[in-house]
Amino acid sequence: MKPAYKLAVSDELNIVLRYEYLPVDEVMEALAAKLVMTHVVITGRNAPQPLIDVADLVTEMTQIKHPFREQNVKAQAGIEF
Repeated sequence: MKPAYKLAVSDELNIVLRYEYLPVDEVMEALAAKLVMTHVVITGRNAPQPLIDVADLVTEMTQIKHPFREQNVKAQAGIEF
């Protein structure tokens, strides 16, 4: 990670890890190598335990309303994938 970056967002990375498209060990190595003041946000369901163990904050969200179900909206390129 470049020193100029203060924040890195890996949206839906947990899904990538769940389906083993990327090894968890590789992500753990990258996190261990980051600068102390670089903040990392990783989203997605089913975070692997090693990631939970090193995280400062872990949040579990519950769906209340979603247009996929309420309005039969389909996934959109550039938004959901």
